[in-house]
Amino acid sequence: MPFRLWVVCGLGLALLLSGCDTSPRKPLLPPSESDLVLLKPATLCTSKSGFLKTHPATTLKSQDWGTGQELLLPAGRSPSHGDESYFFDEDGLLIGTVFTFPSGLDLTPYSVLRRTLTQLKPTMEFYLSVANLSSKANMDSSALYETGDEKTTTQYLVIGPREQPVLLQATMTIDPYVRLFSPYRREFLERLRHPKGQKPGQPIENQGSEDKEPFISLQQFARGQTAQLSYCGAQNYDTAAMAYQKAIASGFTNKVWLAEAHHKLGLAWEGKGEHEKAKAEMLQSLTIRPNTPEILNNLGTVYRELGDKASALASFEKAVTLRPNYAIARYNLAEAYESTNPKRALSEYETYLALVQGIPDEASRVALVQQRVKSLKH
Repeated sequence: MPFRLWVVCGLGLALLLSGCDTSPRKPLLPPSESDLVLLKPATLCTSKSGFLKTHPATTLKSQDWGTGQELLLPAGRSPSHGDESYFFDEDGLLIGTVFTFPSGLDLTPYSVLRRTLTQLKPTMEFYLSVANLSSKANMDSSALYETGDEKTTTQYLVIGPREQPVLLQATMTIDPYVRLFSPYRREFLERLRHPKGQKPGQPIENQGSEDKEPFISLQQFARGQTAQLSYCGAQNYDTAAMAYQKAIASGFTNKVWLAEAHHKLGLAWEGKGEHEKAKAEMLQSLTIRPNTPEILNNLGTVYRELGDKASALASFEKAVTLRPNYAIARYNLAEAYESTNPKRALSEYETYLALVQGIPDEASRVALVQQRVKSLKH
């Protein structure tokens, strides 16, 4: 069976521009545990109804968050003594949290978190003016740190010298939404600059406004990824297809994002067995962003499922021509050739084996290919 690429693409423009490599999404990171209470009151992917059983609605402030909802537990009522925000998507799933400490939280008592921070390199450093810091002396140099596990990302915005860090903000989210939960985003920086709310007529500074894409498009793209890649429960192609269509309709301005949205919608249609629709979306993606190996590989699998062996073969061929070390496309190309050109299939299988040598995730496929190679040689 042909193999499709299911990696998370679109968490950041840089990842998209790199062609969505099949390498693991994250490097090995230091421990992400914290002895703060701030990240423990709720578990990501919890339903809103379940969340409200332990967080009475009367203690929370509610506001719209794109097509979802933010529930805020003010600092005066929260165990962390910071403003705790819980973000739910339109399906009622908790997909991110933001904890804000406008006066700063001294991390001296929190040895576990401080040890984690010493093992991390800042992902970003910048100057930040915070209105309510108890001490502003030499405290305007801030750093953003990132860690996490296989499915979640935690970010810490810290200010002050490395040996005496003060926490301003912590965010935790499932990976598809990580772009929307960077503490460097303008709306989160404003919570530090103006903890009581923006003054009427006051201009918003540009710092933190790195996203030029419509918020709803980014939000719906992340919702599609969450459903398609089983981040919160079972894989749901219906929700994924609906979300990608909303993302496209909202209007990406960057062609890389738009092409990837059509690509992912094609994968969702394929998952639903709608192969003609899948083909149309992937061809549209290639119209916007031609010669993308991942899209060509996945289009090849759709052609094969439609019985168009010649087009499938051509797609796989083009994918490996554009990226010679594209192991999965080599595997698919070998399968496509196996019945008509055993010699070429053998060559492609051997190339695949050389490319994936030492990759644990490919162990089961390697065993299958080794059997096929043995059979073809005889």
